[in-house]
Amino acid sequence: MKLVIVESPTKCTTIKKYLGSDYQVVASCGHIRDLSTHGKGGLGVDIENEFKPDYENSKDKLKIISELKSYKKKADEVYLATDPDREGEAISWHLCEVLGLDVNTTKRLEFHEITKPAILKAIKEPRTIDMSLVQSQETRRIIDRIMGFKLSSLLKNKIGSVSAGRVQSVTLKLITDREKEINDFVKEEYWNIDLDLENGIKVKYDSSIDGELKKIANEKEANHVISSLDTHCVISSLQVRQRRVESKPPFTTSTMQQEAYLKHHYSTKKTQSIAQKLYEGIDLGNQSIGLITYMRTDSIRLSPEFVNNALEYIKKEFGDKYVGKVNNRQRKGLIQDAHEAIRPTSLELTPKSIKQYLTTDEYNLYSLIYKRTLASLMTPKLEEVTQVKLQSGKSLFKCEGVITTFDGYSKLYESSEKTEDSKKLPLLSEGQVIAISKINKEQKFTLPPARFNEAKLVKTMEELGIGRPSTYASTISTLKIRKYVISEKGVFTPTNQGIETVINLCQFFPPFMDTTYTSNMEKKLDDIVDGNDSRLNLLNSFYQEFNSLFLVAQKEMSKAKPVETGEQCPLCGSPLVIKKSKYGEFTACSNFPDCHYIKPKEIKPLEILENEVCPKCGKPLVKRTSKNGEFYACSGFPKCRYIKGQEENKKQENVVSDKICPKCGKPLKIKKGRNNKGDFYACSGFPKCRYIESIK
Repeated sequence: MKLVIVESPTKCTTIKKYLGSDYQVVASCGHIRDLSTHGKGGLGVDIENEFKPDYENSKDKLKIISELKSYKKKADEVYLATDPDREGEAISWHLCEVLGLDVNTTKRLEFHEITKPAILKAIKEPRTIDMSLVQSQETRRIIDRIMGFKLSSLLKNKIGSVSAGRVQSVTLKLITDREKEINDFVKEEYWNIDLDLENGIKVKYDSSIDGELKKIANEKEANHVISSLDTHCVISSLQVRQRRVESKPPFTTSTMQQEAYLKHHYSTKKTQSIAQKLYEGIDLGNQSIGLITYMRTDSIRLSPEFVNNALEYIKKEFGDKYVGKVNNRQRKGLIQDAHEAIRPTSLELTPKSIKQYLTTDEYNLYSLIYKRTLASLMTPKLEEVTQVKLQSGKSLFKCEGVITTFDGYSKLYESSEKTEDSKKLPLLSEGQVIAISKINKEQKFTLPPARFNEAKLVKTMEELGIGRPSTYASTISTLKIRKYVISEKGVFTPTNQGIETVINLCQFFPPFMDTTYTSNMEKKLDDIVDGNDSRLNLLNSFYQEFNSLFLVAQKEMSKAKPVETGEQCPLCGSPLVIKKSKYGEFTACSNFPDCHYIKPKEIKPLEILENEVCPKCGKPLVKRTSKNGEFYACSGFPKCRYIKGQEENKKQENVVSDKICPKCGKPLKIKKGRNNKGDFYACSGFPKCRYIESIK
């Protein structure tokens, strides 16, 4: 037997089908070990001994490790097939260390899509573990551990902030800086003037003839412009030009997250979760296949083989005139280019043809990826742009008409970026006189910069080199979990705690809060991979600078005073203050630890449901709330645990369908999903068999 170890359990079934009965495919479920919390400062790193890491097996992975060791004993050969990135390489190395495999000889499989040709090719052409990638990942992990542990401990002690980190804190600074710009913004008045002409055209004020008045600052100036107008306009200039609009390149991780947010309002975390499922494999009835290539990438490159197939497909489906070419433009910034762009693995699997096997979210994202990839290889859209300038009195006006003369790539895909609507102008000529039918004036004020939404934040992080494609979603998620930002409809506003955290970090750790630091760090980590720098050099230079600032911050950072409520402690008379814990805010005595008084929370009386009693014990039913919403339950809780509607749900969950589990052959039951996510089928052999299937 040959053993193949992957990261995710979802991949196991798909890959095993491709490899056959001679192979056993099992999952490590991500990292199986990490830096310990032992040693000086609980860092798990011996700083004095060349930053030697102390790894320990993850407690929640002990059972998995035991199973992997058992499989390894029975195997004739072991293949490591973790994800094709820095983290995946590190996981493979940790597997070697824990399972007692030889790093120099153990076969490492690399594939960027989960399809039969890709898997079989990887088996035929294995490599060994790239230790440069491993060292780069280990260096990043050590730096993040030192910064994370030390800064988090410092901030928690001084100002009550929960955590800080190399990428997290700089991203938070972007949001707080934008909030400061908004608060400091001073609006300015201006006026718009536009004219409705008798031929149906609307024209906008451009400037005065002498060019002095470009912007109308107040109503007095607006009235002066209007008083100088004639009863008609004369076309002084008419220019017609052809415009080529190139298609967008195929998706990278960040552009996929941006487009999914703009078109479907998916969070970065949700987008990555959906993409992970599409990559790992979808059951299409007669086969299980990965629908897209690896979803963590910063490259827009497409393989020559895929390009040739795509151009033939475009020719067949749309015709010769839609066949474009590869766009070789280079993206700016730190590009690793280790993987292709995110693309479909098979053009024959059109979104429409497999829609029945996908959830709505999966279908939406797969459609974006499929169409964007094909469109990137199609011809440009051609437009005819007509620019018209008109004169009335002493003022100039303008308008523009746009006509699409050839749809090109837009026949298949239109980006979500806002563009002016195409509009066709009537037949016009220079010197033509057109009567004015209506004059419109409107007072306006300049607007502050917009707050970041998820799409704009990811785009800015990428442009500034903050983090990597694999970290965008987790970084944003952490800021929300730590309550450093509030997200309303995907738009971020920093909390007071978030602002205070940034202020203190900028005061005492300015180099590390500069966006150029994080981008330079990514470049230095890439230098380790390329052999242009050593792990020890980078760690030494980082730690010397960071620790000197940390020692100063320990002494000089002011400890935040708790907010007083204006009440006095009933036990000792000291002021009551608001304190924080992982369970939320509470009011307690400021004289702690000498006084342990905590003010009890006010308990609101429960709302009794009229004319209804508990069918089990006869006591009244009351309205209660949970994280999932309101519900009615027995007032005799905890002695009686009756919940209204629960019996109906249980009856529904006991319904046995006529479907059979494809794994163990037992009947499938209908189960109710949490948080109103819909019903699904689940194997009646649970927990031995954990097969589930969504109800389409």
